[in-house]
Amino acid sequence: MSSLGIAALQLAADKSDNLELVERETRAIAKRFPWVDLVVVGELAVHGASLDKAEPAGGETEVRLKALAAETGLWLVPGSLYERRDGAIYNTTPVINPAGEMVARYDKMFPFLPYEAGVAAGRDPVVFDIPGIGRVGVAICYDMWFPEVIRTLVGLGAEVILLPTMTNTIDRDVELAIARSNAAINQCIFVDVNLAGDLGVGRSAIYGPGGDVIYEAGAGREVIALDLDLSTVARMRERGWNGLGQVLKSFRDSEVEFPLHADVKARRASMPGLGALEMPHRQGGDAAPRSTVDQGGGRKPRLKILD
Repeated sequence: MSSLGIAALQLAADKSDNLELVERETRAIAKRFPWVDLVVVGELAVHGASLDKAEPAGGETEVRLKALAAETGLWLVPGSLYERRDGAIYNTTPVINPAGEMVARYDKMFPFLPYEAGVAAGRDPVVFDIPGIGRVGVAICYDMWFPEVIRTLVGLGAEVILLPTMTNTIDRDVELAIARSNAAINQCIFVDVNLAGDLGVGRSAIYGPGGDVIYEAGAGREVIALDLDLSTVARMRERGWNGLGQVLKSFRDSEVEFPLHADVKARRASMPGLGALEMPHRQGGDAAPRSTVDQGGGRKPRLKILD
């Protein structure tokens, strides 16, 4: 049996300046759960969502995170950071091994546009091997809404997907449905770790390769330490969940071609009427809607109906 000891840290983070919190919580994991191999934290946990906090690759934060991994002897996936490289800013997840070495950088392929304006899109999928345990893939938050991202990681051999997330909006229910679906349709273990506190609504979740619920967190700070049996991934890919669908085999063996995926031009030509990817505005324009007085003495907006 191949097992992965993982600790997903749902941190009660402030809006920024959480590096010491990440260091403190990681050290506590190493002391309390010596069987844990890997620690993963939510998206942008360290510095928050401001592009002003972007650092160059190899900057001060990266140096401290590498030292933290070496000190604790843990694989460390510390959420993500805004990172400056080659004149652009990327939302980057570092992958640091127990020797304190940077083994990979994953740049978010689908920045949350139009809200995450100014962030360049990554192009390269990232998987990494933990010797004697298995292969892990990395994506970030909004990436999971695009099934091609997760399917590509699985095609590269990932048995576990780590998804650092920062969600503080009402769509968390939908995200959990997507995370669970990704686990089932890709027959992998899916680890979606959100933030709590000022940066997120919590509700991190880990789903098994049959879409089964391994754990779902509440809204506040939680330390989710789990011993994941990776042999279940191979078994369910071979036999199906409870002997049912062998999804990856069917996808592998299919002779169906998907024109939408032929190339970028084909994809864009198939969706000509969507309009620009831009920030939504009020239907009545930029100005605030006028108000009128209702019969109860309160103020009620007058809505403009658009033809």
